[in-house]
Amino acid sequence: MKVRLIINPISGTRNKAGLDRMVADALSPMGWELEVVYTKGHGDATRLALSAVEKGCDVVIAAGGDGTINETAAALCGTGVILGILPCGSGNGLARHLGIPVDIREGLKVILENHPEDIDYATANDRKFFCTFGVGFDAAVSAAFARKKTRGKFTYLQSTFETYANYEPEYYTISANGKKLTERAFLVAVCNASQYGNNAYIAPSASITDGLLDVTIIHAGNTLSTALVGVDMMTGMIEHNMLINTFRTDNIVIEREQRGPSHIDGEPLEMPDRLAICCHHNGLRVFTPQSVAPFKPILTPVAAMFTDFRIAVSNLFQPSGK
Repeated sequence: MKVRLIINPISGTRNKAGLDRMVADALSPMGWELEVVYTKGHGDATRLALSAVEKGCDVVIAAGGDGTINETAAALCGTGVILGILPCGSGNGLARHLGIPVDIREGLKVILENHPEDIDYATANDRKFFCTFGVGFDAAVSAAFARKKTRGKFTYLQSTFETYANYEPEYYTISANGKKLTERAFLVAVCNASQYGNNAYIAPSASITDGLLDVTIIHAGNTLSTALVGVDMMTGMIEHNMLINTFRTDNIVIEREQRGPSHIDGEPLEMPDRLAICCHHNGLRVFTPQSVAPFKPILTPVAAMFTDFRIAVSNLFQPSGK
């Protein structure tokens, strides 16, 4: 098999020195032919993945954060080329949903298992996404987070609190499943996967293989009730919150009063007042673990938190590539 490894050398907080050698040593016994390339800026991962498809590569491995993974995945949709994920970022939303360990060494083992699976992707006004699309508060947080000089869970929480202090809900008209409603909402999230990243579960029951999108509407509430939604999100209990409405659909149209902030997999951007979102069933092949434990509220988030802590401590004393 011909494999291209795309490394973003500046994603996350961990040094990528030695990562290329680690992957080469792991793939060598399998007889896979490896080529290593590096990104230098926004859009490079998509360009490098497209050229890998043109060269006849069978596998493209993306080593980086959510931006690198998503750029690479966007180029591989509909091609049959398999995506391998080595999560090296701060959120790692897609990897976490798929059950791919956020420890690089453990993530590499998933690729070596050679267990590809077809998953869904989605589009918002023809822009591809793999985890979540949102308007409202989460889009405002994404914009605030993008302006920060540091990454990680604590920076994301800081952005959340700062945005929450002055945020005002907006009106949205939502059309799906033959119905239309107009709602003043704190946020509207359209989810292909269960979480934003960093174990923040906006749609805990979402499946990435069912051909459907899970829509989460958080209604406007008072200061305390809205804050409790954040707690339920981190414990996986959000679907039981009284401010939440959820439903599934394969396509949805969201209309708002004017053009404004949105986010696609955490990337903030300005988008039009009319947003058409659609699920594309089984459009991407990805290496996934052969088995993943089912999600359990509270237990799964707590276990993930301890795993993140263990990895963070381990990385302090063990250089990348060793």
